[in-house]
Amino acid sequence: MFTNKSFGYMLILFTLLVVLAGCGAHSDASAGLSTNSPKAISSTEVTATSSIPKAASSVASTATPSASISSPSTSTSTSTSTSTSTPSSTPTPINATEDNTALTTPTPALALAPILLITHSKSDYISFLDPDTGHFEKLIVGKAPFAIAEGPNHRAYVSTAEGIAVVDTQSRVRVALIPYQTALDMSQYGEYRPGGMGIAVSPDGKFVYVGVYVSGSSAKSQLEIVDTAKLAVTGSVPIGIRPFDVVTSLDGREVYTIDHDSYSVTAVDSSTHKARTLEAAPFGRGGFEKPHYAVVRADGQLLLPYQGRGLVVLDPVSGKYETKPLTGNTHQEGIALTPDGKQLLIVGNGAAGSATGKPILTVLDVNTYTEKIIPLTRMHQMVASSADSHYAYLTGGVTYANTGWNGMTVVDLLSGAVRELELPDYPLDVQLLSR
Repeated sequence: MFTNKSFGYMLILFTLLVVLAGCGAHSDASAGLSTNSPKAISSTEVTATSSIPKAASSVASTATPSASISSPSTSTSTSTSTSTSTPSSTPTPINATEDNTALTTPTPALALAPILLITHSKSDYISFLDPDTGHFEKLIVGKAPFAIAEGPNHRAYVSTAEGIAVVDTQSRVRVALIPYQTALDMSQYGEYRPGGMGIAVSPDGKFVYVGVYVSGSSAKSQLEIVDTAKLAVTGSVPIGIRPFDVVTSLDGREVYTIDHDSYSVTAVDSSTHKARTLEAAPFGRGGFEKPHYAVVRADGQLLLPYQGRGLVVLDPVSGKYETKPLTGNTHQEGIALTPDGKQLLIVGNGAAGSATGKPILTVLDVNTYTEKIIPLTRMHQMVASSADSHYAYLTGGVTYANTGWNGMTVVDLLSGAVRELELPDYPLDVQLLSR
């Protein structure tokens, strides 16, 4: 039997146990709250993001709460877990590296603006032209520059009245001026000035071929051959008269000169230097129905347009050709293939000889021979295509009877839109500079 005194002691002891049990429960709850408190998360964010770019902070802070939630519930364990487990459970180091790479690596360069090489035929220089802005830089190369051929190793070769100019297109300096073997009057300008006209580089870059016109002489023009390592003319071959253009076969085994006043093409073996004359007079010999410029199609055939009336497809192996009809009815001069080889750009200068139409640009599918005609308001001489085949660049310095103008035209081949740029000294040839 309990006495009143004993019962009192027991009641006090029971009350004390209840109080102690309540204190233990309150302590555990406090530890749990501290683990998930905003203060604990904020502290982890500072540690995780202090060494990474701000852009990575959101990644780190998003991952941090999961580290806190998975930590033990006691305050001591939480402190230890936050400092040691966060790096392994949070992807901060990986994201920090990715962000740092993104910030320190230069952004992808914008597409480089096209640069055109232009010969200024009434002076002594070429220019490096940005057709988007009209800005250009001059480089003196020699009197009355006619045509440009680009080779490997940042070299370009320019046919002038004085010799073959060798240009470093990267540093934009003239490296050499190689004199011709043929004796010339080098003081003239204009349509019939003596000196280099068409020019080409062999596919391997070892040789340059330039057609040299000799005026006032019964002698034929000459194809002079330049060794690019020696920077000297090492041979010459007689060809037809006034070689407006020179192109090579795709394998480099033959060189073709387009002999304007001879109504012919001369094929020269690049090893033996033996020459063959190929007829190219679909409308007879006489008047303006002459060959001017040519391209070599992917199948090795030469393409030569005449008067907006016919396209000669010449097989240089057999010497035979067929004439595909054209509808431009315009005196045709410069031509160029688009980089994909699918379209032929043909400059039409308007009425001359049998042609009675107006200036145009013909865009011809080289496989189906379908035409797209883009009207022009001025005469032009030569043409080049942009790298993406979107634009055509036409020069205004027409050689015939001084009928050109100081400028060039940019044609949008998709929309047909046309804009003009002013350029001095009769810009004649145009080539897109490769990078």
